[in-house]
Amino acid sequence: MALELRQQLKLAQQLIMTPQLQQAIKLLQLSRIELLETVQQELLENPFLEEADYEDKALEMEDERKQSQDDDAYGTELTSNADWEDYLGEFASTPRLSQSREFEALEEISSLEARYTAKPTLEGHLLWQLRLSTLTETQQAIGEVIIGNLASSGYLSATVEEIAEMCRATPAETLSVLDRVQRFDPVGVAARNASECLLIQVKNLHYDRDSILVELIQSHLEDMEAKRYKPLLRKFNFTMEELKEYMDIIQNLEPLPGASFGGGEPTFVSPDIFVYNVDGEFIILLNDDSLPQLRLSDSCKMNTKDASEQDREYCAEKRRSASWLIKAMHQRNRTLYKVAESIVRQQKAFFDEGITKLMPLILKDIADDIDMHESTVSRITTNKYMATPHGIFELKFFFNSGLELDNGTQLGSESVKALIKKYISDEDPKAPLSDERIGDMLKDALQVQIARRTVAKYRTALNIQPSSRRKEHF
Repeated sequence: MALELRQQLKLAQQLIMTPQLQQAIKLLQLSRIELLETVQQELLENPFLEEADYEDKALEMEDERKQSQDDDAYGTELTSNADWEDYLGEFASTPRLSQSREFEALEEISSLEARYTAKPTLEGHLLWQLRLSTLTETQQAIGEVIIGNLASSGYLSATVEEIAEMCRATPAETLSVLDRVQRFDPVGVAARNASECLLIQVKNLHYDRDSILVELIQSHLEDMEAKRYKPLLRKFNFTMEELKEYMDIIQNLEPLPGASFGGGEPTFVSPDIFVYNVDGEFIILLNDDSLPQLRLSDSCKMNTKDASEQDREYCAEKRRSASWLIKAMHQRNRTLYKVAESIVRQQKAFFDEGITKLMPLILKDIADDIDMHESTVSRITTNKYMATPHGIFELKFFFNSGLELDNGTQLGSESVKALIKKYISDEDPKAPLSDERIGDMLKDALQVQIARRTVAKYRTALNIQPSSRRKEHF
């Protein structure tokens, strides 16, 4: 059989993702911080893209409206009001409701202190106190080494001998400085174990005169943690009420003195959407704070007839890229708003009463409601946060499985978890609720049959121990 070349015509359909479509999909799933970085990078690379000031945008809108309206005595005032109504109307559920409450409501949900206050580090806080102390330069040098060897919990991660060797000092000198550092704020920092940390705090409060309290901390912390109370009652010959008084004192101490200090600048969640209640109606606003308003630069209108073909191709490509980015940003905002509006509409009971009224919801419900694909809803709800009257939640939080009630309605799994947490927090520590008993309580409250293993699964998801480990032994 001879080999030969042959031409053949074949008709086929193929789905190809253009670079513009890939960029639009990427923008959907970016978080707020990532989106800001992407836009800033594009502003640096694309000469035909620039950031528009709000004043410039308002002037452009005013000029366009003036061209389409007759000049009359009230034209300027009407135009000014209509501009802001149009601006809010596209991405606000009720644009005409008291605009004066807009910024007030945003502050109620996310205060300035929560956005701009930063915690000092443990190391910086201790070094500041070391500089203000009356220690000599040699002792301060030892103190710096001690502070430099602290773990994030506040405990000392090196031995006295190791620190003395690093400072070329004697163990006695190191112990003297360590004693001073341990009395810095927070008291008990630089302790070598939990018992020493609590004893330092007890001594600072002048409670060390009580020998029973000191012995409980020195030798019986594990017994109290495991709730082995009977041996302690027999050893010290006192009642359970007296033991509880000692336990209350110990529980008010701080076992991790460094826990309240961060390791650096804290990471805050900046909500993408604000939802607040105004006169019984939930208002939705997109958070466009710090996000630049993009527009095509005036340089895109320049004449390129005299430019080379390569320059013309470059300018045309950058113009298309800038125009497409503006369009993709606008489409992203529209999609995010439509998804948020659908969530508020379908989870209205949650926004009215809280987490116990969270209803079951899946991606398909939102996708069908706003006539979009499930994959689009999944991307737009990734790494996006909503500030609600009940706290800040990721959009994925509102999607949860449901339990069928006897009356034909459904209840969200997060609501069941909230009830389980409430029942356990109100239980008698002497007789904690078993998973089977919690199931019976849920059946009475919700009219739904929940298996014991389902209760155990939800309890484990809440990081709550079983009843046998929650029980206090007397």
